[in-house]
Amino acid sequence: MKRMLINATQQEELRVALVDGQKLYDLDIETPSREQKKSNVYKGRITRIEPSLEAAFIDYGAERHGFLPFKEIARGYFQESVRGEGSRPSIKEALREGQEVVVQVEKEERGNKGAALTTYISLAGRYLVLMPNNPRAGGVSRRIEGEDRQEIREAMAALNVPDGMGLIVRTAGVGRSTEELQWDLDYLLNLWRAIEEASQQKKAPFLIYQESNIIIRALRDLLRADIGEILVDHPQTHEQAREFTQQVMPGSTAKLKLYQDATPLFTRFQIESQIETAYQREVSLPSGGAIVIDYTEALVSIDINSARATKGADIEETALNTNLEAADEIARQLRLRDLGGLVVIDFIDMTVPRNQREVENRLKDALKMDRARVQVGRISRFGLLEMSRQRLRPSLDEATHVLCPRCKGHGTIRGTESLALSVLRLIEEEAMKDKTGKVIAQLPVPVATFLLNEKRAALAMLEERLGVRIALVPNETLDTPHFSIERVRVDDLAAGRASGPSYTLAVRQEEPDLSLAAQQVAKLAAEEAAVRAIAPATPAPVTPAPRRAEAAPAASPAELAAPAGIEAPGEDEPGFFRWLWRNLFGGPGAELPAALAPAAARSTSAPRAAAAEEPRR
Repeated sequence: MKRMLINATQQEELRVALVDGQKLYDLDIETPSREQKKSNVYKGRITRIEPSLEAAFIDYGAERHGFLPFKEIARGYFQESVRGEGSRPSIKEALREGQEVVVQVEKEERGNKGAALTTYISLAGRYLVLMPNNPRAGGVSRRIEGEDRQEIREAMAALNVPDGMGLIVRTAGVGRSTEELQWDLDYLLNLWRAIEEASQQKKAPFLIYQESNIIIRALRDLLRADIGEILVDHPQTHEQAREFTQQVMPGSTAKLKLYQDATPLFTRFQIESQIETAYQREVSLPSGGAIVIDYTEALVSIDINSARATKGADIEETALNTNLEAADEIARQLRLRDLGGLVVIDFIDMTVPRNQREVENRLKDALKMDRARVQVGRISRFGLLEMSRQRLRPSLDEATHVLCPRCKGHGTIRGTESLALSVLRLIEEEAMKDKTGKVIAQLPVPVATFLLNEKRAALAMLEERLGVRIALVPNETLDTPHFSIERVRVDDLAAGRASGPSYTLAVRQEEPDLSLAAQQVAKLAAEEAAVRAIAPATPAPVTPAPRRAEAAPAASPAELAAPAGIEAPGEDEPGFFRWLWRNLFGGPGAELPAALAPAAARSTSAPRAAAAEEPRR
């Protein structure tokens, strides 16, 4: 059975996991100390218009200004002189600096880049997404196909959508009645009216509306009909989830349960070790192979290694089996880590084109359950496959990791001898400058030890040749590759600067505070949204089941009365023995002899029982 597990025992890290039995297939982690801005609505001010980028920079209250492309600016914000439908003004003509705009965060800040903004607001509900100022957008989710798509369009035609607004039906809206869709639309319209009113009350910049927390988002976006149970291990969080489900999805309230066992929730379902793989660079495969995931500024690279995999009859079969396992695990890791952008996969080389197509199809099948939009290429002649994945939220790496204070993200540091020789050259460079009286080098202990012993003669020659004093200060608060070199001029030296014993010259380096909470303390206090949670006017309409399920035929009384494991044969599906007897000895009313009746029941029940089990696999 599929379950949603919500772990809130540690308020510093809230976790939501989706499991199928004991197999983890989706994960979301939120750290309250690290504020997420995506989907938040702000009132901002245009600080700079950049025609060369066709974009404006917006002060919306964050440390870095947001980036607003011209194509993401609604025509309602244009100057009146160029607001007409036929006009094609430049960004300089359409906007002015100091102008206030209501924007929504489309992409989070990453590295040195500010957040990507849009003025086309989208508000997500349970079944619908409302775009109140984008009438041209809207439609049906691309994941909805066939007859469901036509039914949804018919239901949308009956909705009371105000003019000038767009609407998208989410996959959760499949099979829902017009009444349910209209209820969700009314809630979103009330929310938009509250946002509009709040935007008029204060001057920019300020936060108007904040996206729901991880608990509400998970119930709204991840809860599907095939999830049979929702377990929450914290009473207050359980109460919060219960209130939300009663208002928005009353039919799912019965699935919600408070987990009170002494064994931790995630440990009970054996997924802690699976979560840990999402933090590791190397992930093992069942056959003994491994995938290695590396992050770069431009892309995510994934390498597949056969390692100890030797099950195949030859090298081609071993490569195929390892690549097939890797395709499944890569799709899973992309979801768990929420990796976005360009991904390049280096599969083990396969010479048979048929095997390459099989691996490509396996990867595409594994990616079908991904909520993000994914585009997959083909394996090139170099064995590389390129794909892109929509960035739904900051990746697990960005949300939970901090930059290493020693290597600054490189992953390696310079060796002691190499760094010592580099320092020696820099000392010589500083000593050769005019009017240099002394050079003071603050060094890690291993580097200073190497120079004072192995390079003592070279230092003495420098002092003699250039007439400059050199002081090497072993500083135990410094770690490779960090050091500092200070040049003291002759006149400063004569004035008594840096003239004390060398052991008094050591400067204590402040240790960086790596805690995520400490990073937030340095920021301004978190701003409260002007629009708090808007409760629906009435609870959501309760329907027994989606219309798709209602179309299934009900079980007959004979089937309901049949003993467990044996289904009563239906009139329209006779068993082989019954069919043979009727054709040989009589019409439709001919009865089987008692000796053959059990065999007929068995022959009929076996395939039908197998068919009944099929959806559960």
